[in-house]
Amino acid sequence: MRLLIALILPWLTFFTIGRPIAGVICLILQITLIGWLPAAFWAVYALSQYNTDKKIEKALGQRG
Repeated sequence: MRLLIALILPWLTFFTIGRPIAGVICLILQITLIGWLPAAFWAVYALSQYNTDKKIEKALGQRG
């Protein structure tokens, strides 16, 4: 679901993963038509990093 949001409303993705300042910057970037595509790529990349961080936290939590 977040991936779909990242493609359609990139700025909203940052708010769902707890990065509101990046969300505001992404919204400003998305306002321009040319900036929408880089904003979408940025949101997808940030979402993949967020998912990776969650997997690492889960793996480390199972160790301890």
